Amino acid sequence: MAPLDWIARLENVAFAALTGVSLLPLVMTVNSNYNVVITACLTVLIGCLRSVKPMPPTETMSRDAALRFPLIGSAVLFSLFLLFKFLPKDLVNTVLTLYFVCLGVLALSATIVSFLFFLPKSWHEKRVPALTLPFIGAVDLELDYAQVFAAIPSTAFCAWYFMEKHWLANNALGLAFSIQGIEMLSLGSFKIGAILLCGLFVYDIFWVFCTPVMVSVAKSFDAPIKLLFPTGIEGRPFSMLGLGDIVIPGIFVALALRFDVSRKTGPRYFWSSFAGYTFGLGLTIVVMNVFQAAQPALLYIVPAVISFLGTHCAWNGEFKHLLAFDESAVTEKVDAIKAEGETESNEHRELKKVK
Repeated sequence: MAPLDWIARLENVAFAALTGVSLLPLVMTVNSNYNVVITACLTVLIGCLRSVKPMPPTETMSRDAALRFPLIGSAVLFSLFLLFKFLPKDLVNTVLTLYFVCLGVLALSATIVSFLFFLPKSWHEKRVPALTLPFIGAVDLELDYAQVFAAIPSTAFCAWYFMEKHWLANNALGLAFSIQGIEMLSLGSFKIGAILLCGLFVYDIFWVFCTPVMVSVAKSFDAPIKLLFPTGIEGRPFSMLGLGDIVIPGIFVALALRFDVSRKTGPRYFWSSFAGYTFGLGLTIVVMNVFQAAQPALLYIVPAVISFLGTHCAWNGEFKHLLAFDESAVTEKVDAIKAEGETESNEHRELKKVK
């Protein structure tokens, strides 16, 4: 058995559990508090497991990008607030929904394609021929036949969401966005991750507690940027959880898993950071119910994730190793090897021409 076989097995189990939890409210009343925590934790788990790949990430976040992220997020959030305030809400939502539906086809396809076991193996390997477009020329879609097949049900599902705006369709798109975000994004290092999380910690507190902007946009924005959980309560039909409260901590937890994998020590620090996320989200739900008011989830999640992981590393005397871990250095090394190989290949071709 390969050392990382447990990742594929656990991903399949977690995906089946997430599917069941998502469908359960269709047939019975589910406590929305438990549903929020279980759904978010399963989503983070799946995204983290899928983030472990044979090759390092092609791009990692820089320190400057992490510092700018809360400022850019604030500008986007306030712009949306102004759009909803001064333009017809239906018009804004229609335009944004079209945008997210197009992205949703790609996200859903990428999420489900790995579970299409019944397709021939060649479909996962053979690329779709490039398209020739007028005035543009050949366009390589960089898709295999399995991805094209996955796009068929994904397109139908997104069309259902656009027409009906059903909460289940909304959640399917939101979960796909979250899983793909955690899988594809890399912080590079825990130092950069801490900068990003601390910046968004302040961002979340300011926009929720100090202004009405965050809550107003969340209630007005009718697009899959949040998960909806039926409550069965008249007057408050749904509880909500923003995708940022899943993806942002999720990419930090995923980094902890890849740190464990790189050291071949077993998923020790992954489980401690994952426990921190679960504890922080659970605490958010408790405080929200006690005060009967919306809470910035990152206020509780960020300290929990960082403290759980940091305490575990300090206890084992490996805090320096944690801070020294840097995926961007590995990526640069791989790029250098590839560039060297391409140079040698070009030189070999030139020699052949001379001969």
